[in-house]
Amino acid sequence: MPALMYHSVSAVGGPLSDLAVPRSRLAQQLGALTGAGYRLVGLSQALDELERGSTEKLIAVTFDDGYRDFLTAGVPVLAEAGAGATLYASVGHLGAPAGWLGRWAPDFGRLLTWDELAEVADAGIEIGNHSLLHHPLDVLSAAQLREETVRSKEELEQRLQRRVRSFAYPHGYNGARVRAAVLAAGHDNATEVGRRLHRPGERRFAVPRLQPTPTMTGTDLVALVAGGGSPLVPQLKRLAQPGWRAVRRVARATGRNLT
Repeated sequence: MPALMYHSVSAVGGPLSDLAVPRSRLAQQLGALTGAGYRLVGLSQALDELERGSTEKLIAVTFDDGYRDFLTAGVPVLAEAGAGATLYASVGHLGAPAGWLGRWAPDFGRLLTWDELAEVADAGIEIGNHSLLHHPLDVLSAAQLREETVRSKEELEQRLQRRVRSFAYPHGYNGARVRAAVLAAGHDNATEVGRRLHRPGERRFAVPRLQPTPTMTGTDLVALVAGGGSPLVPQLKRLAQPGWRAVRRVARATGRNLT
């Protein structure tokens, strides 16, 4: 099953331009997928239908972070395409700029407020958890990890009066300890970056996603979800993960978060 990872529905220049897909391009991409016979739904729904034995051509559509442009541009495009989606919100940053983007944060505008997030949920979009603060979870202490996964879920459920099932690891970083904490907090699925297709029988707590970019046409994206992309990048990232985690843990001890 292909799962897609979007972020902002806007046009942004510079080194983070791949995190922003303009409204017109998003509409073109989603239209091409539905035209190719895919049904676009949120991640929890896609996993549920797979478990029930669905043979439909499903694609899980997800958006990370929760930028305000998701409400103003993303929700209308999804509605026009007849598509569902999951939006992952970082609870501790709502209503503020995405500080983890550093000096590029102003380019993306602010994140949704609680009231705006409720509007998104009322529009039929699944709200997922993107932790309390958007920093790597796999280098945190056990107490910090629990705070990030439990408190954020509780706040989302209390404020939105909806069950929160899905979790997205900030920056994609996870490991057995992080996945166990997300499960213990009460989520029943989670997603990473992965850059490959999710295959039947794989773990529900590390669903990989493909990333559409603003330069991809609808035809390009149909080809990507059909083929799954090159296997080389995911393999190299898996090999490098233990060493890179050690580097990030040392950096965090000195007051820096490397992402």
